[in-house]
Amino acid sequence: VQLVESGGGLVQAGGSLRLSCAASGSVFNIVAMGWYRQAPGKQRGLVATITSGGSTNYADSVKGRFTISRDNAKNTMYLEMNSLKPEDTAVYYCNAGVAPSVEAYVEEWGQGTLVTVSS
Repeated sequence: VQLVESGGGLVQAGGSLRLSCAASGSVFNIVAMGWYRQAPGKQRGLVATITSGGSTNYADSVKGRFTISRDNAKNTMYLEMNSLKPEDTAVYYCNAGVAPSVEAYVEEWGQGTLVTVSS
């Protein structure tokens, strides 16, 4: 599975952005997808996840502001980000949990897209 993010950029505080993650390859083996982010000098952390059944989970810091979704027909996942804050500035990574067999599970990552929120 290959993942390609897009949609990052520079936005003012209070603004909005929508990130996209296009998956290709053996997408039928994807069991869950998610967004993670890494700010300068910090570890990569969870933003939001979504299962193949549509169940979602969010980090407390983004609840009520960010919405994760996926379009299975387009093999694309989205992250709608509203009310952005300077502390949301980070490189955002797309992640997919892939199970090519019952006994195997691997995680794939995209290359990341930079989101910068100015104050």
